[in-house]
Amino acid sequence: MSRRNPQSAEEKALLQRAQRYLPGAQNGNASSSFEDGFIVKEGRGSKIYDFSGNEYIDYLLGSGPMILGHAHPAVVKAVRQCLERGSTYFLTSGVAIELAEEICRAVPCAEMVRFTTSGTDATFQCLRAARAYRRRDKVLKFEGGYHGSHDYAMMSSYSFQLADFPKPVPNSAGIPKVIQETVLIAPFNDLDATTRIIRQHHDQLAGVIVEPLQRIIPPAAGFLEGLRDVTARYDIPLIFDEVVTGFRLAYGGAQEQYGVEPDMVAIGKVVGGGYPLAAVCGRADIMRHYDSSQVAEDAYIPQVGTLSGNPIAATAGLATLAELRKPGTYQRLHGIGRRLRTALQETLDQAEIPAQVVGDDTVFDVCFTDEKVTDYRSTLGANRDRMRQFNRLLLEQGILKAGQKFYMSLAHTDEDVQRTIEAFQSVAEKLQAA
Repeated sequence: MSRRNPQSAEEKALLQRAQRYLPGAQNGNASSSFEDGFIVKEGRGSKIYDFSGNEYIDYLLGSGPMILGHAHPAVVKAVRQCLERGSTYFLTSGVAIELAEEICRAVPCAEMVRFTTSGTDATFQCLRAARAYRRRDKVLKFEGGYHGSHDYAMMSSYSFQLADFPKPVPNSAGIPKVIQETVLIAPFNDLDATTRIIRQHHDQLAGVIVEPLQRIIPPAAGFLEGLRDVTARYDIPLIFDEVVTGFRLAYGGAQEQYGVEPDMVAIGKVVGGGYPLAAVCGRADIMRHYDSSQVAEDAYIPQVGTLSGNPIAATAGLATLAELRKPGTYQRLHGIGRRLRTALQETLDQAEIPAQVVGDDTVFDVCFTDEKVTDYRSTLGANRDRMRQFNRLLLEQGILKAGQKFYMSLAHTDEDVQRTIEAFQSVAEKLQAA
């Protein structure tokens, strides 16, 4: 496969404007520079295109939501029809009710739904609802777990600075020091250590939040089941952050795949069909704290969002879920990922490059390490320079991925998979020679 086209004058000018008007020349998401720079012009199916005429097979997929690929005809048609009826109302719409109903049918723990516009807001609201229900302040999260960018989530999410459990480490400037007093940190996949922390602090805990698949790290056998048992023992709400895994691992998300039902769940990405939509879902007795007629004044949560349950986003979500319900959909999605995971591991093994492909068939990545990856700390020994080189070399071959993830979509074709496998082989040869 040929290398990328050089930057066009138009793209160079756009990059300069981004540097002038956007801090870091980006919106805080994936960098627009990617070492030598490109700006997205459009996306169609499994591909995105830049302003220099380059085509990329897209495994970034908007950081996961584009599970059907870009500009899927069914979603485009539904959104176009909805646009003619108005774009937002700040009132409950019929389509928002339909989406809430479908979420409750699909997601095991969902008895009621409250919409938000981002995964960050959804996880934040889950924690607030748990505090209202338990009338306690502290929450427990897992080291390396990412729950968005609110203050509580940005504790021990990513850092080379480590602390003894359960002490948290803030990973952003601007977080009040008092927040550290309300967050406990546990090691993912270590049920014994987590259980000890919960037992010691159970009377102060409002809730426990976990990514059932932490970034790309699968749960160890019995870990989620044990976590469910110990939180239930103390009536502490267990919150699954399924912003990534919801409607991706299975139609019912990680709850369906792993067979463990939490008390609350934050969902996003896929459920919005590429539009700004996320949701807090859970048991009715917890969700009633959003209804002032159901709880005392000091237990009520007045959650308001101008675009929460936006009809355009809800329409896109419903159209996406309708496609996902078609027979054989998830078998095909997992099959695409399984082929790529297997090929990537075999290619790196043949090149004698120490590496492990970690994750689920639908979302995974490689860790350049010999050490078994079971939690955040076991990822810190991975060769990050090699990872950056791997991503850069793939990009030169027209393969786009997130810094630490491959996302699968139903738009990826057999030809896309074959081209990607050939790129793996080319990149492995270059890594081997480096």
